[in-house]
Amino acid sequence: VQLQAFGGGLVQAGGSLKLSCAASGRAFSSYSMAWFRQAPGKEREFVAAIIWNGDNTVYADSVKGRFTISRDNAKNTMFLQMNSLKPEDTAVYFCAGDPTGWDSESEYRYWGKGTQVTVSS
Repeated sequence: VQLQAFGGGLVQAGGSLKLSCAASGRAFSSYSMAWFRQAPGKEREFVAAIIWNGDNTVYADSVKGRFTISRDNAKNTMFLQMNSLKPEDTAVYFCAGDPTGWDSESEYRYWGKGTQVTVSS
């Protein structure tokens, strides 16, 4: 599976952005998918994950209630709707996929290149 994240940009605090992750290959629909992020000078951290059929999701406490992860298996695409953005959400956002992944970076074999999200105060 090859993954490509896009949709990042510059937004003011309180604003919204929607990230997308496009996947190649028919295996996408059987994979758990996740978003991670890495801020300057910090380690990469978990943001949100969704199981293969979309029936279960999990979020980091820092984004719960503001971010929504979803997927469209017919289009091989995963999304991250980010609302009420804060300056501390500024980071490079990565999408990841694996048949059995969940909320840990080590569980994901396939990674896309990141997309930069910058939230200005």
